[in-house]
Amino acid sequence: MAKKASNFRNGAAPAKTKPSPKGVATIRTPLTQDPHAVRDIREKVLEVAIGREVRAFRKKLGITVADLAAATDISLGMLSKIENGITSPSLTTLQALSRALGVPVTAFFRRFEEERSAVFVKAGEGLDVERRGTRAGHQYNLLGHIGSNTSGVVVEPYLITLTEDSDVFPTFQHEGMEFLYMLEGEVVYRHGSNLYPMKPGDSLFFDADAPHGPEVLTQLPMRYLSIICYPQSSAG
Repeated sequence: MAKKASNFRNGAAPAKTKPSPKGVATIRTPLTQDPHAVRDIREKVLEVAIGREVRAFRKKLGITVADLAAATDISLGMLSKIENGITSPSLTTLQALSRALGVPVTAFFRRFEEERSAVFVKAGEGLDVERRGTRAGHQYNLLGHIGSNTSGVVVEPYLITLTEDSDVFPTFQHEGMEFLYMLEGEVVYRHGSNLYPMKPGDSLFFDADAPHGPEVLTQLPMRYLSIICYPQSSAG
């Protein structure tokens, strides 16, 4: 018999929750990142972007240009040109500034405007792919993919459709995290030693390093979203 799914499994105790008016648990502890926040205005000129960062870090430490010059052995004139975006500092100069200001070299580039990738896929135009365990009646449709990116995380969103029953189901185990969202049909999904009966609207978020996969196809056809996230360094 399928076990009743819980909100949290196999991990540290979750933050205290309280039921909302509709009975949905709400996490009291705020998330560390504001999804609605807007970053500082980006600069399209690299030298200006670097200069603003150097000045901001210097002022944050409460030191003068003369203090920074003494700490880095860079002349006052050169520091003034750098902070005003007039000159392009060498890598050696940036390394000296990073040590004196106590920030990584990459921190000087955060305001620089870079091209960001986006993938738009129209309905029915995703890429059909084969994953380990793929068989007739099991369709994996990749909805988009961005490889190298600034986040350091790779995300693979799949639309999975199961139309035929099978005596043997594929078991997956891989690095990263995975999120499932049921769209159609019903399934009993296994994660480790736990079983989760899932219907449309249900979701499951889990550590993908544990064996997981469909255990019982309760009602076909079945469709669900599978979003897999893993470190970019492990892609390949």
